Amino acid sequence: MHIHFIIHEHFEAPGAYEVWAKMNGHTLSYTRIYLAEPLPKHADDMDFLIVMGGPQSPATQLDECAYFDSKKEQALIASAISANKVVLGVCLGAQLIGEALGAAYQPSPEKEIGKFVITLTDAGLHHPLFNHFGTELNVGHWHNDMPGLTKSANVIAYSEGCPRQIVAYSDLVFGFQCHMELTTEVVTLLIANDDLTNAQNHRFVEKPEKLLSHDYSEMNNKLYTFLNKLAAHYLSK
Repeated sequence: MHIHFIIHEHFEAPGAYEVWAKMNGHTLSYTRIYLAEPLPKHADDMDFLIVMGGPQSPATQLDECAYFDSKKEQALIASAISANKVVLGVCLGAQLIGEALGAAYQPSPEKEIGKFVITLTDAGLHHPLFNHFGTELNVGHWHNDMPGLTKSANVIAYSEGCPRQIVAYSDLVFGFQCHMELTTEVVTLLIANDDLTNAQNHRFVEKPEKLLSHDYSEMNNKLYTFLNKLAAHYLSK
């Protein structure tokens, strides 16, 4: 399969998503938005479109960030969805999927940066792609906002700080507000490019030393199993 990544900033790296893709011998291509690389003109040549996070929001305008064109990304996402490709968004990417489907993003009730529990909903517990997560799972977080919900969307998981951690928009389209792709290397990049000096003012924001102390391998392995199931489902269609 061919997987295309949209990467908004060098420090919002694909992490475990890229590791999984390489482990399974998939071909990869990238649009590094921060380097002003062009988006694909169409989704025909890809099987998976994975849209990563970033400090931008879907409402960010070109005069605020000259290399980020929210509307163009939403158009590509919509094209990939219409072509029955797998579309997976992380954080900002999840919000852009919602926007592309007509569901506006919203502020999250709480800012979350760290490793915290998500709880699966009934829909998540009975979903064949997520039933290996168990009732609860500790995963990474790094966000202020959350994706919008379409009428047909199902919330798969939530956290104490955010009611929309994983959203299934269809059987091939998923938004992950949480960051299951985090590794110590990616976390190091994020810390270097964020201001965590006021961490103590937020219930769900950890200090850098705590962020670096976590073992992220369990959630990475759960993500790999999800991606294996999703790839098998896509190939069976």
